[in-house]
Amino acid sequence: MTHLLHTMKQSRKILRQALLIPATFLSLATLSPYALAQLYNPVELAGGREINDTLSENDIPTGVGGFARDYSVELFEGDQITIDVISEEFDTLVSLLGDDGTTVSENDDGPDGSTNSLLFARISKSGQYTVRVRSYAGQGTGSFYLKLARLREIED
Repeated sequence: MTHLLHTMKQSRKILRQALLIPATFLSLATLSPYALAQLYNPVELAGGREINDTLSENDIPTGVGGFARDYSVELFEGDQITIDVISEEFDTLVSLLGDDGTTVSENDDGPDGSTNSLLFARISKSGQYTVRVRSYAGQGTGSFYLKLARLREIED
């Protein structure tokens, strides 16, 4: 009798685990396309490539504490760029991510000794890139200014 009860408990446990994964997918499938887009929707950096924005607890959790705000930008092979992130409210950290999610370049503190970030990068492959703004060590949120600029060679 004890063996039968143990077997029934094991069977229920296996059944519960087997139903959990499909139930999770079913829950995601019932979300509207708008709700799914809200899960991850980076801001397009177009035109002047300058933006005043705010990093908040409503942004992307980093998994190591703190939050990140993402911006999408198209860059071209041979581009030489700078990305400036300035904030009076938190210690900025900026990353440039490739279309496969790998980190191309990252900067914490600019050369002026402040806690603002200044990143330089030479683009080796054309494509869609992500500029990620977050706070150093996940400490802080607040307003910031972001500017992406393409550097041009001086022609004689």
